[in-house]
Amino acid sequence: MAAKIDFSISSAYESKYPGVAFGLTLVSDCGPPDDSAGFDQYRRNLLRKMRKRETLAGISERIDMYDRFFQSFGFQCPLPQHLKRTINSGFPRYNLMVDAHFMAEMCAGILVAVTDFDRIEGKLTLDVAQGGETCVGMGGRQFLMTEGEIILRDEKDIICVLCQGADEKTKVRDDTRNVLFYSYAVPGIDGVYLKEGLTVAAQTMAQFGGGNIEGLDVLAQG
Repeated sequence: MAAKIDFSISSAYESKYPGVAFGLTLVSDCGPPDDSAGFDQYRRNLLRKMRKRETLAGISERIDMYDRFFQSFGFQCPLPQHLKRTINSGFPRYNLMVDAHFMAEMCAGILVAVTDFDRIEGKLTLDVAQGGETCVGMGGRQFLMTEGEIILRDEKDIICVLCQGADEKTKVRDDTRNVLFYSYAVPGIDGVYLKEGLTVAAQTMAQFGGGNIEGLDVLAQG
């Protein structure tokens, strides 16, 4: 991983989820898309590949694994609805950073988060929650953790809860220039698919946002 990212995996995570992968990629100096027509064609090409029968079968199988994992903690996974919408209507359109995140998820059948790297405070730790921990999610929602939930921390806060969502502090904004994409596996998901999805996100930002890919790594593979 690029030296700019100080990342570790806690012993609690390794004990509870041995070999369950996690991936990160940092893309620096990003801007808005500078080729709208080219980006539209790029999206159409990715969508065509994603909709191929064999590819779609694998994506659906992995999304089902995420769905079962979420349900085991009492939450609804957003990926099945995202997949249904994408099959029927194509990739949603928001801004380049969020678009790259959705395309990465749907093309690989994995869960990807996008965050403003400059808003992260200190080192990152992949961890499991203790019961009763809290954090503030996007839109000011209060997340209450149950024992064993997969989380990502910086040195000040929990910045993402796998089954509940990302925080308000690190969300991408119009002035975000250094973008960190990260992806959680759940038991049964091979790390190769995290790499596949994160590659889509990183290459999209590099090609259309002028960003520099600082590194892409998948860790804790079994």
